[in-house]
Amino acid sequence: MGNLDSGCAVLPHSLPILLILLSCVFGLSLGTELSFVTCGSVLKLLNIKHNVRLHSHDVRYGSGSGQQSVTGVTAVEDSNSYWSVRGTSDALCHRGTPVKCEQTIRLTHVNTGRNLHSHYFTSPLSSNQEVSAFGDEGEGDHLDEWTVLCGGSLWKREEAVRFRHKATDALLSVTGEQYGRPIHGQREVHAMSSPSQHSLWKAMEGIFMKPSENPMGSRDYSHLHTEF
Repeated sequence: MGNLDSGCAVLPHSLPILLILLSCVFGLSLGTELSFVTCGSVLKLLNIKHNVRLHSHDVRYGSGSGQQSVTGVTAVEDSNSYWSVRGTSDALCHRGTPVKCEQTIRLTHVNTGRNLHSHYFTSPLSSNQEVSAFGDEGEGDHLDEWTVLCGGSLWKREEAVRFRHKATDALLSVTGEQYGRPIHGQREVHAMSSPSQHSLWKAMEGIFMKPSENPMGSRDYSHLHTEF
């Protein structure tokens, strides 16, 4: 892909055209110069233990809640693995603000507009806690909220983190169970009460919102309309 107008970066082929346009409008980072994850960023999340990316699609569970399924896929270039980092209904997450450790966020599936969600339904393969995608155009309920667990003060892109479901305290996990048709080979994603290597995730491909700066050179997070 060639260079775009207005100094836009050369983007990976797997990024949807919408994300390419957003990179031109908002000034996003695709390189390594931004070392932390920021609000409004669109990214893929890798389960380190099983080498699968968090994924969803318009396929519903045949049991449990019947909501949109969430899985793990080995494919790197799949637009159904992009998630937007957003605030909650009680705490906005302004575009470009670094995400703090212990901060509660929502992860919205870009292609369907539904939020990463969990509840006390049983997952279909492992009988752990079901994880689904829920809501409409990014709006669901309090069961869409996840707390970022990391070691320092900010969610660093190179750091392994965990996501704890706020309402149930369960951790987003993969333990390797594979689905048959119609999503053959995809791994079950579920939530588990105890931390382990199965619940470690890392930020991978994506576009990352840069913190804005005012003319005096200090960080400016005051624009309410800039939440992604």
